Order: sequence, then C-alpha cells, then structure tokens
Amino acid sequence: MGCSECCVRCLRGVPYASLIATILCFVGVALFCGCGHEALSGTEKLIEDYFSNDFMDYALLVNVIQVFQYVIYGTASFFFLYGVLLLAEGFYTTSAIKALFGEFRTTMCGKCVSATFIFLTYALGVTWMGVFAISALPVYIYYTMWSACQLVKNVPDTGISFDDICVDARQYGILPWNASPGKICGLTLAAACNTSELESTYHLFIATFVGAAATVIALLTYMMSSTYNFAVLKFLSRDDCCTKF
Repeated sequence: MGCSECCVRCLRGVPYASLIATILCFVGVALFCGCGHEALSGTEKLIEDYFSNDFMDYALLVNVIQVFQYVIYGTASFFFLYGVLLLAEGFYTTSAIKALFGEFRTTMCGKCVSATFIFLTYALGVTWMGVFAISALPVYIYYTMWSACQLVKNVPDTGISFDDICVDARQYGILPWNASPGKICGLTLAAACNTSELESTYHLFIATFVGAAATVIALLTYMMSSTYNFAVLKFLSRDDCCTKF
C-alpha cells in the first residue's frame, strides 16, 4: 500500500462530525465562560458606580455573581473533559473506523457506554437550551440601556426632555425596589453611557449569548452523530450475527 492510499484510508476513519462538534463546543464554552465571567464583573462595577449608594442593596447580586463565576470555572473544566471523551467515543464508534479494520462487532459494555454518552449529551443539550434562553436576558437589558444612551446622544433631534430619559435597574429585578437611587437619568445616564464598561459589558454579553448558541449546536451535533454511529453498529452487529447463524 502506497503512502497516499494509507493517508486516504486514515482520513476516511476520522469522525468529522464529532471533530467539528468538539471544536465548536470548545469555542462556544470558551466564549460563554470567558466573556460571561468578565461581563458579570462589569455589571457589578456599573451597579456599584451608578445604580446604588448602599452595598446592602446589591449584596445579594454580588453573591449571585460570585456563585455564577465559580460555576463558570467548573463548567469550563467539565466541558473540556467531556468534549475529549466524546471525540474519543466518536473515533471508537464511527462506522468508518470499523470498516477500516473490517470488524463491526462491539462488546455489550461498549454499547452501554455509547448509550450512556447519548443520554448524557441529550440531557446536557436540553440544559444548555435553557442556558441559551437565560443568556438572552442580559443582552436584552443592556440593549434597552444602549437604546437609552442613543436617545441621550440625540436629544435635540428627538424632542424628548433630557431628564425624562432614564434606565431603571429595579424593574429587571437586578436591585430591590427600595434601592437608592435604583435608576439613572439625564446627566448621570450620559456619564454612564460614556464609560467603556457599558459598551464592553454589552458586547461581552452578546459574545456569551453566541457562545451558548454554539455550545447547543455542538451538543446537538454530538447527539446526532453518536446516535447514528450507535444505530449503525447495532444494525451491523445484528446482521453479522444473522450471517453466522
């Protein structure tokens, strides 16, 4: 066998669906965890500087942010390991690899492991759909604040009173209703809009949202490829048993 033929046979054995899903999963989780961590830190700073004068008003929010940041560390570590395991499982179960070695039979333990990965990937996919939906909320909140900033910058053109343009963090549940001031208007809003934290945090939350979407797509790709490979292995194993019988 020539070198080129050997390379072609090896390339045929690569589980491309699992490989693409692994790359997409790593990129998505990296975006979600990295950008989400920084976006939460930026949110805490904006609340502290402009929306509240008393730490007790946002003490619960600070604790929630810290918990989420620790969860992000664990999520990144878990998905790195899980992605490597799914890629290895894809190499093991892909029909191209089995055809390469001329053997489609697998042990009962191997079938159980494949079925377990399919179930776990399905559960993680459903969970991340919820995470994807939740990650859209801060994007919406910051979009409304960004829209208010655009109104502040174009007050002469809109005919709206400068002090009538406000952003109230309490209406989103970020702060309690007794927080002081809880909302910013006029010059205070203009000062907040001119800070780099607002724009960068808004963009970071958008990147977090995109990362969650990429992770969902990766998990769905994993699930489809794993299910297909499991079904092919099961069918060919049954066909092999029937032939021997």
